[in-house]
Amino acid sequence: MSDRLTSYDRDGLRFDVRDEGPLDGTPVVLLHGFPERATSWRLVAPLLHEAGYRTYAPDQRGYSPCARPRRRRDHRSAELRADVEALVARIGSPVHLVGHDWGAAVAWDLAAHRSDLVRSLTAVSVPHPGAFVRAAATSRQGLHSWYMLFFQLPRVPEWSARRPGGRFDRNLRRAGMTHDEVDRFRTEIVLDGALRGGLSWYRALPFADRSGLGARVAVPTTFVWSDGDTAIARRGVDLTAARVSGDYRLVVLEGVSHWIPTQAPAALAAAAIERMRSA
Repeated sequence: MSDRLTSYDRDGLRFDVRDEGPLDGTPVVLLHGFPERATSWRLVAPLLHEAGYRTYAPDQRGYSPCARPRRRRDHRSAELRADVEALVARIGSPVHLVGHDWGAAVAWDLAAHRSDLVRSLTAVSVPHPGAFVRAAATSRQGLHSWYMLFFQLPRVPEWSARRPGGRFDRNLRRAGMTHDEVDRFRTEIVLDGALRGGLSWYRALPFADRSGLGARVAVPTTFVWSDGDTAIARRGVDLTAARVSGDYRLVVLEGVSHWIPTQAPAALAAAAIERMRSA
């Protein structure tokens, strides 16, 4: 693709995209997590550009202002995967895929179902969905994921997030976000009206396509996890290798919180570049 891509359409929705880096660079799709948007890659993307890669970072379903369907079932995993498939189709060639948090879950799903679209996968923080579910049933991961149940409540999480400095903000700080990152959350998610859409990803879990839980990923894969992550326990990390049939590498960042793209961008970019070059 020789022109910059600022947005793309799918099923009546329009998704905003940050298309940056050399126009002739190998394409890399960057998928953000909750509660962040494409700007969460602002420190990683320039490092990928220096290495010759062109990055496409979309504001995903529920976050882009013109892609905020109201029903929770409209945010089920099959729809999230199809959104990224449509982006790759617009790019016009297979891509390297990097996803953090919920973006990692979507990336795992796409790599398992459409390996023809994915040159390599770098999953950040969140393990393979099948490994995560098994860990939740056999370890303390379920306790670490208490917020998933809280987010199922109608209107209560939105009410909790309204007041700056309230419980929602404090929980983000306990999870490792800096004051500046919490301020960005308030601006880009709460004030911009994206919170309900982000929460809908959790609320759509009962409608999820469970075929990906047992699917093995055949593309070359690197999983980047940090031992300061309060949301993801080690058990799911250790179970992930068995879910990847392609070349696999685990990178553990010591002393880093869940928010790897903004707090350890150089280490993440190095791991992603090594994976992409090896593929």
